[in-house]
Order: sequence, then structure tokens, then C-alpha cells
Amino acid sequence: MKTTSQPLILAASLAAVLALSACGKKEESTSTTPASPPPSATVMAPAPAATAAMAMSGETAPVSFNALELGSTVDANNRILASGTSFAPKDTVYASVETGGSGNATLAAKWSYQDGTVVHEDSKVLDAKGPQTTAFMISKPSGFAAGNYKVEITLNGNEVASKDFTIK
Repeated sequence: MKTTSQPLILAASLAAVLALSACGKKEESTSTTPASPPPSATVMAPAPAATAAMAMSGETAPVSFNALELGSTVDANNRILASGTSFAPKDTVYASVETGGSGNATLAAKWSYQDGTVVHEDSKVLDAKGPQTTAFMISKPSGFAAGNYKVEITLNGNEVASKDFTIK
């Protein structure tokens, strides 16, 4: 009888390496105004061990959230060219969302003003066959009101990330 503990050990080791590689990363701040608190981001990601175990067994992992980044320009692959959290009133603001896994899923973005007023909502149906990047955007030709804003990202109705930004 042959044991199958080697794939489990490999999956656990891979999960540990992924978890440790995320530790110790520091976000650099380019803000020169210490009086205002830095924008916050909340990210909830799936457990890497479950994803690694599924990959080892030949199963495909369902669509999962990987990262959220904001900026005023995206490239042809929907990735942010210059990230930021402070924008001018007439800027277009993009939210670039990286996902992994395979299958169908609904990814949505809800943009809101500091008083809770929803500025814009949008959703996109994904038919994923691996990692991909999806972009959401808001713009207002007459210009957004100055203040604090927030974008919330949901995957299949569950919040997976949010990020605060300002319009100055």
C-alpha cells in the first residue's frame, strides 16, 4: 500500500512559503502631509493551503480575489500604470482587481462618497481560466466634489477588499 502523504507535505510547504513571502512587505508612503491619515485598504484573501491542495489533486480552484490597486491610468491588460490614492476632481479613477482560479463569478465595485452616498456601482461576470485582471472606473467630466471616497470590491456578493482614496 502506497501512502499519499508526500503531496500533502508538498502542498503544506508551498502554502507556508506563500504565506511567509507575504510577511515583511512594507508599504511606502509618498505623502508629504502628515496631518491627514493614510488611506486604508482592507483585503480578505482565501487560504493558500486550500488552493495549493486543490492544485495538487488536479481540481481547479474557484475564482478568488488576489489584489486591488487604484490609479488614474490602466494598460491594455487592465493593470494600473501609476498607483495612487489621491486624485484631481476631473481624473478618471480606476480600480484594478486581480483574481485567480477558474470558473464563473461576479465581480463588483461600489464607489461611495464620505457621507455614504453611492457614486457608482458596476459588476462584471467573469469566465476565468486562470489569473486575470479586471478594471472598474469612475469619471465625471464636470469633476467630483473634494473629499474622501471608498471603493468596495465584492466577489459573488461577498466583500473581498476595500480601499479609501481622496479627491483634492
